[in-house]
Amino acid sequence: MAPNPMRILLLNTLRAASAGMLPLVLIGCAMTPTQTVPQSEATQSEATPMLVTTHRDHDDLLTAGLGRSGLLGAVPALADPAAPTAAELRKRAIYASWRGIVDLVGTVTAIPVVPGREFASLRTVAGARFPHRVLAQIPDNFNADTPCLIVTASSGSRGIYGAIGSVGDYALRRGCAVVYTDKGAGTDWFNPRTGQGTAVDGTVSDAAANVFRPVATASDLVAIKHAHSQDLPEADWGQHVLQAAQFGLDALNQAFPDHGGFDRRNTRVVAFGLSNGAAAVLRAGEQDQDGLLDAVVAAAPNVQIAEQPALFDYALEAAILQPCALLQGDAPAFLPDAAWKPKAEQRCRSLRQLGWISGDDIAAQAASATERLNAFGFSAEAMHWAGMNLAFDLWRSVLAAYAQTYARAGVDAPVCDYRFAVLDASGQPRAVTPAEQALWWSDASGLAPSAGVQIIDGLATGDDPNLPGLLCLHRLRHEGMREAQGLVLQQSLQSIRATARPKVPTLIVHGEQDALIPIAFTSAPYVAAARTRGVANLAFWRVPNAQHFDAFLALPVMAGKAKPLLPEAHQAMDAMRAYLDGGAFPTDR
Repeated sequence: MAPNPMRILLLNTLRAASAGMLPLVLIGCAMTPTQTVPQSEATQSEATPMLVTTHRDHDDLLTAGLGRSGLLGAVPALADPAAPTAAELRKRAIYASWRGIVDLVGTVTAIPVVPGREFASLRTVAGARFPHRVLAQIPDNFNADTPCLIVTASSGSRGIYGAIGSVGDYALRRGCAVVYTDKGAGTDWFNPRTGQGTAVDGTVSDAAANVFRPVATASDLVAIKHAHSQDLPEADWGQHVLQAAQFGLDALNQAFPDHGGFDRRNTRVVAFGLSNGAAAVLRAGEQDQDGLLDAVVAAAPNVQIAEQPALFDYALEAAILQPCALLQGDAPAFLPDAAWKPKAEQRCRSLRQLGWISGDDIAAQAASATERLNAFGFSAEAMHWAGMNLAFDLWRSVLAAYAQTYARAGVDAPVCDYRFAVLDASGQPRAVTPAEQALWWSDASGLAPSAGVQIIDGLATGDDPNLPGLLCLHRLRHEGMREAQGLVLQQSLQSIRATARPKVPTLIVHGEQDALIPIAFTSAPYVAAARTRGVANLAFWRVPNAQHFDAFLALPVMAGKAKPLLPEAHQAMDAMRAYLDGGAFPTDR
């Protein structure tokens, strides 16, 4: 299938409307030679050596020397597009990560230069086939006498720098060290045709040097780690964060060998995450048997308890019904009418024919689709910015990949025939060029479509081509218990549930107009369940008029109508750190 024309149109609109910014849903000058240092005895059996790089003199920790003006400018160029250096890839990865998450136009008006060192490695949780990345950034102004370490996980399925703008910025501005994990997802994609993947430094590699190397038949398909690792990384998100926290302490001990030792008793460790990263830190707070964490702050967490639908469940309902429902009411569509209304009307007709909705005309059918979504649990607030998810094809992007991971499917056994590849002019998979593959690690968002890799919908047909694949997923979810893939999918969805029993002080922040991770399916029931179970030291901040993507606030359609979430999350961190310093525990808002 050819690239989505609606998405292309929206991306062109974004480029024109937001100071030259590249697609917001995707995505000094040289690093010192890499040093290899040994690990602590506690982690030797599960880790690769640390790779240590220094970032000073026009190559800092926060922006790789780009500064705010560089982040707002064109994507960093490469001297040799077919063979970029590790330093060039790092700069592009940081560029893409800032641009995909943060409102650089209106919210972030200045970014400090933060020199320091990076410590990179891999960790593997028990039973996993493949490792997750960990990366510690230690600023030069780190105070070893009053040490603070902030641990985080990338939002979405992003690579290791995925939280640099949301969490790294907060930590490094305040002289804290920060340690990241990509939580087993990320952008270490694999090319089955050539057997090439990605090395620890982000460059293209072969064989044993690959971070991710699945078993796959040689083909022009692309193996996406979150989709095809067969590890179900989401079930281990909490362990990823706890391993990252321990790695951060190990990195501090390597950075300051004469200090006498950093550990959980003398170093403040706070976990702070956004979206999927927020769910990961919540799970870490539930699983922290050893008291490694002092507190958790979670912003817009994609977290589910047993009584609530998972993201996969409400994404399915939304992907099928929201195109039709968008025809009712005055929610922004994010696209010109000609680009979305005919498709939305066709979806109404398709669903009416299948008996999903009622009504003899489009208006009645749209009202019926809205009623069904409301009955499922979508509030008016969660529906207000739904046009964003449809315009960017976010629901299918999530579903196509998550279906593979929940079914533990390999590249050669796609669920509902959703595959991923670079496409030729006729919409068919073609061989990936070296220059294209070289940018997967730095430029991709962790899911397709991004970095030139598209979704192939093998079931697409008819006047409403996206619907058959979605209906296949819906049937597998609700009627597929007798099929191998369906049974594994059901079991996986049970294994990712949170307990709502945090062991550490926890503060959750969530926008009431979040259309991707609605508060009614996630934070609100989590908090209610935790309080029913007698959990103390838990606060909940609901943020009116805030949605999921601060980066989208630069769009004219959202100007002055939505509130940024990240400043509220940073205030929550300030409040939690003040509590740890002896102040009062934060109250609900």
